[in-house]
Amino acid sequence: MIAVIKGDIIASRKLTNPEKWLNPLKKLLGAWGKTPGQWELVWGDFFQLEIASAADALNKALEIKALVKSIDPVDANKKISTIDVRMAIGIGEKTYTAPRISESNGPAFINSGEKFEKLKQAKSTLAIQTPWEDFDEEINLYLKLAGTFMDSWSISSAELMKIVLEHPDATQEEIGAVLGIKQNSVSGRWKRAKADEVLEIENVFRKKLKDRIQ
Repeated sequence: MIAVIKGDIIASRKLTNPEKWLNPLKKLLGAWGKTPGQWELVWGDFFQLEIASAADALNKALEIKALVKSIDPVDANKKISTIDVRMAIGIGEKTYTAPRISESNGPAFINSGEKFEKLKQAKSTLAIQTPWEDFDEEINLYLKLAGTFMDSWSISSAELMKIVLEHPDATQEEIGAVLGIKQNSVSGRWKRAKADEVLEIENVFRKKLKDRIQ
């Protein structure tokens, strides 16, 4: 099984310089695969990403979320980014591989597409669709609850979460060295970002998915 993430950037038109988010996002996606076979940015602010290991899907979605929420706002006095990201994770098989991901097909692509279309109506910025309805109900509840604080991540919280998700074994001292702040400041940001809760949800998702796939 693979995972497919379909997403778009919320309020992207409010930024006069799209390169502020385009370049970092391209760099992140480029570290995970090649375009246009494994990821693609189209129609200005829509993207699609294929992930070979379905268990890594939520971690990568959260990394994208943290990246976008760390983009400087239009109003320099604001502490929260002007933009956000809406994503649907689809899990399933891949039955057809095309040179472009937008032309590849299979249940994973269908699941992500169907869920993406329902995100606005569900007032959610992150959700999943798999072959298992009970799995989706549980994980989507966690993601919806997490959205109540992740959607409000400040720039500093998002910067911290980028490092935490990319280096989950990093100590607070090591994170502080990267951010140029002291350990006690890292601890404060950690609590405000609710990093423990985010990591717990990611671990639950990974474990429950592993149980289903095996």
